[in-house]
Amino acid sequence: MVERTLTLIKPECVAEKHIGDVISRIEKAGFRIKAIKMLQLSRREAEKFYEVHRERPFYGELTEYMSSGPIVAMVLEKENCIADFRNFIGATNPKEAAEGTIRKEFGKDIQMNCVHASDSPENAVREIYFYFSDREIMD
Repeated sequence: MVERTLTLIKPECVAEKHIGDVISRIEKAGFRIKAIKMLQLSRREAEKFYEVHRERPFYGELTEYMSSGPIVAMVLEKENCIADFRNFIGATNPKEAAEGTIRKEFGKDIQMNCVHASDSPENAVREIYFYFSDREIMD
């Protein structure tokens, strides 16, 4: 089944000039980019996007970090996109990520792990429409 997912290239990965490397790898792995934009979240926007984690101890640190610099948001499409993309980028903790994955190569720690990826079809829809309108997503 063809699915869509959201990915974000996180602030440290953008600052370290890895946007092109990440996008190239994504495309070479067969994921189709259906929408893309660079932006910087306000603290309030980061809080809203990550509200599912509001009760977690890392919430404040996460929202501060995600609003600390520019990010690149993308909608990706592929068969079995959500699971395949999460496998492709590697474990959340770069130290545990498989060799050759984006997080292993570019990630620094659990928070600064280069990319965000939706974890379920329901969250993918919510996350995609947080960043993009229907008009911005190519068919």
